[in-house]
Amino acid sequence: MIKSMTAFAKVSHTLDAMTVDMTVRAYNSRSLDFSIYLPETCQPFEEEVKKIMGQFHTRGRIEIRVNLEDQSLDQDLFAVDIIKAKAYYNALKTVQDTLSLSGEIALETILGAKQVIVAAKPEVNLEFIRSALCDTARTAAEALDRMRKSEGENLYQDLARRISGIEQRMQGVEEQARTIPEVYKARLKERLTVLTSEDGDCFDPVRLAQETALLADRSDVSEEIVRVHSHIKMFREVMDENESQGRKLNFLIQEFNREFNTIGSKAGNATLSHAVVDLKSELEKIREQVQNIE
Repeated sequence: MIKSMTAFAKVSHTLDAMTVDMTVRAYNSRSLDFSIYLPETCQPFEEEVKKIMGQFHTRGRIEIRVNLEDQSLDQDLFAVDIIKAKAYYNALKTVQDTLSLSGEIALETILGAKQVIVAAKPEVNLEFIRSALCDTARTAAEALDRMRKSEGENLYQDLARRISGIEQRMQGVEEQARTIPEVYKARLKERLTVLTSEDGDCFDPVRLAQETALLADRSDVSEEIVRVHSHIKMFREVMDENESQGRKLNFLIQEFNREFNTIGSKAGNATLSHAVVDLKSELEKIREQVQNIE
């Protein structure tokens, strides 16, 4: 199964009066790392969020943004400082009696004193926040995993098509590789003909056969061709493994490239050289796709 490293998920989870909105974006990365933006009240649980995400994802840079809304905190809650209100009233009463002032001390006067009525600071239930946050993180991790698998299916189809294309191109490489000995023999014979005509001698057919065999051995790419087919087989097997194996596929890309370079260096004609160029071009497209695999 192939999973893409690039994906997006957005989930919302409500627990009583609390709603947690979580947005998760995943990008390419060689390992698993996080960028997490949490409200202050959620920050003590950052490591738990990472742990939950790690249960579903093994590679990629995961960016997590959380918005916490608690409707209970939006209520107009106030507290009255009774001690301060009484002290302020007694102070006003003292002034009134001392100055022989008449009339009642108005409520508005008492309320005008600073810090008599203040906004209440509700208690924060951290365990309640933790439960809501972790439930949301698990839902988001599962949603992100589903999207990664969905994107991975598209990658699978594209890679399967491209690896089959490389397999087909290898048939042309094999056909051209069989002509290499004759190509070298013709070149060597032509060169010897020129040299012997200049010296007035005849070339030795036995020596020609020996030199041709030596050059053919040096230019033999049969082993490289066998290894390429082996890599194709393994590439398909890795694609079908239960777990996504982006690292393995990337390693195989390097092995493909090594074999193609060797074949290219031994190429005996322009047709084979062009075939290798086409193979490497297609391999580069595969490599770009493999970079997206978890």
